[in-house]
Amino acid sequence: MGRTVGSLYIKKLSFAGIIVTLGIVFANLATSPLYVMKAVIAGSQGVDELLVFGSLSGIFWTLILQTTIKYVFIASAVSNKGEGGIFALFTLIRQKSSWLAVLTMAATGALLVNAIIMPAITVSSSLEGFKTVNQGIPVIPLVLVTFALCFFIQQFGTNILKVVIGPVMIIWFLMLVITGSAQIFHYPEILKAVNPAFAFRFLSEYPGGFVLLGAIFLCTTGAELLYSHLGLIGQKKLKVTWTFVLIILIINYFGQGAWLLRQEVIPDGINPFYGAMPVWFLVPGIIISTAAAIIASQALISGSYTLLSEAMSLNFWPKIRVFHPTEQKGQVYIPMLNWFLWIACSVVVLFFRESGNMVGPYGLSVVIPMIMTTLLLSLYLYKSGVNHRFILLFLMVFLTSESCFLVAYLLKIPGGGWLTIILGSLFFALMYGWYFGRKIKNRYITFANLHKYIDLFMDLSKDESVPRSATNLVYIIRANKHDQVESKVIYSIFQRQPKRADTYWFLHVNRVEEPDRFEYQVNHIIPGVLIRVDFHIGFKIEPRINIYFREVLEDLVNSGEIRLDSSYNSLKKHEFPGDFKFILIERIMPRDMRLSNWEKVTLALNSVAKYLSINDIKALKLDSTSTIVEQVPITIDQPADHRINRVN
Repeated sequence: MGRTVGSLYIKKLSFAGIIVTLGIVFANLATSPLYVMKAVIAGSQGVDELLVFGSLSGIFWTLILQTTIKYVFIASAVSNKGEGGIFALFTLIRQKSSWLAVLTMAATGALLVNAIIMPAITVSSSLEGFKTVNQGIPVIPLVLVTFALCFFIQQFGTNILKVVIGPVMIIWFLMLVITGSAQIFHYPEILKAVNPAFAFRFLSEYPGGFVLLGAIFLCTTGAELLYSHLGLIGQKKLKVTWTFVLIILIINYFGQGAWLLRQEVIPDGINPFYGAMPVWFLVPGIIISTAAAIIASQALISGSYTLLSEAMSLNFWPKIRVFHPTEQKGQVYIPMLNWFLWIACSVVVLFFRESGNMVGPYGLSVVIPMIMTTLLLSLYLYKSGVNHRFILLFLMVFLTSESCFLVAYLLKIPGGGWLTIILGSLFFALMYGWYFGRKIKNRYITFANLHKYIDLFMDLSKDESVPRSATNLVYIIRANKHDQVESKVIYSIFQRQPKRADTYWFLHVNRVEEPDRFEYQVNHIIPGVLIRVDFHIGFKIEPRINIYFREVLEDLVNSGEIRLDSSYNSLKKHEFPGDFKFILIERIMPRDMRLSNWEKVTLALNSVAKYLSINDIKALKLDSTSTIVEQVPITIDQPADHRINRVN
């Protein structure tokens, strides 16, 4: 998901930066003790030693295998110029097949669902602690008010939170260590749960142990976000900080287990996380937990903005309005997504009522991206020449374990997992229609060789019998080769209505795999008459083409390559600069075009996605007052045996 709050802050202050990093990168993982053991107990048939020792052993080895080995050591070593995440991984695999795009879409759809359910379950779990103090406290209204404040501040940027993140996370981690250690001190035998034999016994002997895998798996929620924040923290710092976080989490989990085994009677609905706290500390503990839950939720919400921004850059998602609330690089804000998440999170809380009811949909939204990452990572390792035995072992271990977790969650579809399936499918369908609908249309793009039109460009620019359209006429093109341009551009300039200009500019926006690449090239095809500019922009850079083009013009004027004088004598006399007019060409698919049924469905989805999309003027940040949109039909030559015949 990319960089979020405090990236510059982290680079400037080492200790303070590490603390902020703990809050941003590890927030989801660090708040999982709020609900994991509670979910285990809620799904059990009674608390006994096998349940506690077995579940703790499962939690320990899930954190070791899934989070530590897979993400911290293996996945973090695979980065695109230091950036991680599902899209960085996708761009690293250069052979972009359709099924790779489908895997990426499935992961993205599930991650967006995760951005809905994670704040709901985390904030609800923290505030439900008040039920321990007083059963009459209304938790749901408190959760809804918290959401309203959390989503409202997003539009102003979240740099202010870096002042709060450090102190809150220090207190949070200290609380996890102290409450966990105190319980382990009274029941040190709990440490034997590190033995994997307890996990195997739990799965084979405990009634419903396999189904409880879903609750155990929640301990690794946030591992995918950890990988996507790789560009924020770096691999070396990630390994060091994760070591401390892992130890703290294990201490707290084992402390909760120790508390459970020390109780003669366990009250219904009790959360061991709060049960392990002294009674006098409950209210402060709930407040600290809620603050940590808000930070974790904010980190995921901000990450979802970056995720969608990257999806738009790679044409996986319709173009929607993106803002940069601060000058800090990498921090984005998407209003449509923000308000959608607010409404969706609130509806989830109102529908499920309690955090325990959200376990199924939440876990499913986590395990799906993990499986997709495993598949994409394996393919990348294969193409990178890594030993096949290692890749096979990697697949066997992680695909097998994640498939078991997936099956455990699929068994919970009637209990709430259907929400993830429905929402994830809707997000997937939107991306599928947008991505593959564009590919269908792009099949019919034809290109013209510019060298055939050199003389025509020179003649038209001097032909005073043709009214001047503008001093500078600018086209946004897609042709990758410097000596080519789309046939529709030639049609627009010479045939649709001849357009005379002193200088024709072809701007090509090349979204490259390097996330932060930010440069341009100029090719004077006909000096002073036809100039092509190629912008090479990383998928994390906002395409503000109007501003970038202005900077290019300044460079070219300063280097003496061009002059920007007006072509009108009266204005040129007073040193007015030449005017610019942008032309955007939209291709329309004719209704009578022969397509397969699946292609028709794909284009129908593409049309639905287009309703959500903003136009290219807004997407490329062009000046709407000087931009014209032309529509041209997509034309296909009919096969000879399908042409209509003339008869006498």
